[in-house]
Formats: sequence, C-alpha cells, structure tokens
Amino acid sequence: MGFRLPRIVKAKQSLRRSSSSGNGASAVDVPKGYFTVYVGEEQKKRLVVPLSYLNQPSFQDLLSQVEEEFGYDHPMGGITIPCSEDVFLDLTRSLNES
Repeated sequence: MGFRLPRIVKAKQSLRRSSSSGNGASAVDVPKGYFTVYVGEEQKKRLVVPLSYLNQPSFQDLLSQVEEEFGYDHPMGGITIPCSEDVFLDLTRSLNES
C-alpha cells in the first residue's frame, strides 16, 4: 500500500553523490531539499536525491515495493533500495525528464 506526502518544492538539481560513505555521514552532507538513500544489491552506495522525487508516482511505487519486501528496518540507518545502481539511475533520469 502506497502513501502520499504533501507537495514538496522542486529541487534545482536532480541527483548527487555524497562525498562521504554511509558510515559516520551526517545530515550536514545533505543539502536542503534533498534526502539520502542507499542503493545497491550487495555493495550499497549512498546517493542524495531531491525531495521532489517523493511526489512522483513511480518513485512512490518503488518505495512501496521496498517497504513490502524489506520493511523499515534498515541497517544503514536510511532508506535502503536493494536494486542495482543502474536501474535506480535509469528511474531518476526518467523522473528528471518528466
């Protein structure tokens, strides 16, 4: 079951890689209007994505699938999306084009 979040102001940039790794990273690394996700099947990469993605139905579907399969108990301390980085980047590219 999906969830809806209130409308969030669109971010100016689409996707950033954080300069720090998942362990010991602080909220200071994340610019205003962005949030952190960990993406990967075995090796997780920390990516910083715009909050505006939370308004996109395809991103909401992805989060719903992750919740159904893995729940909210994430050992990385953030949202973990266990798909390949390439698949995630393809999704984010399509969100930027829409």
